[in-house]
Amino acid sequence: MSATPSSRQSDYVGRHLRFGWWSLFVFLLLGATLETLHGFKVGFYLDASNETRRLMWTLAHAHGALLGLVNIAAGLSMRALPELPGDGRLPLISTALLAATVLLPAGFFASGVVFYSGDPGVGIALVPVGAACLAIAVFLLARAVTALSGTSEGGTERRRRG
Repeated sequence: MSATPSSRQSDYVGRHLRFGWWSLFVFLLLGATLETLHGFKVGFYLDASNETRRLMWTLAHAHGALLGLVNIAAGLSMRALPELPGDGRLPLISTALLAATVLLPAGFFASGVVFYSGDPGVGIALVPVGAACLAIAVFLLARAVTALSGTSEGGTERRRRG
């Protein structure tokens, strides 16, 4: 187990740190735009008939900002835990997390652009796909971190005793 991330793992660290911070910036701007629309009482956003749009765009902003932070946490985890298994799981974790960060907010946003009688638009179909990608990434990362704690001396001793 090396003390520093491998070159390939460093690529993933950098990718998630960059993507996370840029995502956070983009969704911060979206949030500021939504606040501006609210502050200026813009009808296409605030009218009662546009409640679906308001909800979908708020969900896009919230999920995007949160997933930006999740990407930053994933990058920092990869940097702090260079022993993370990179044998095929790291590329899948990375791809799934990036896909989730795009698909979830995009689905919410698109479903608020065009909606039908209070129901979200067809863009909402991206949301379960993005949620599945997020679940896969988080599960695999949690499993990898758990495997690391099982290889520590304390983990080995606990297994022997239990």
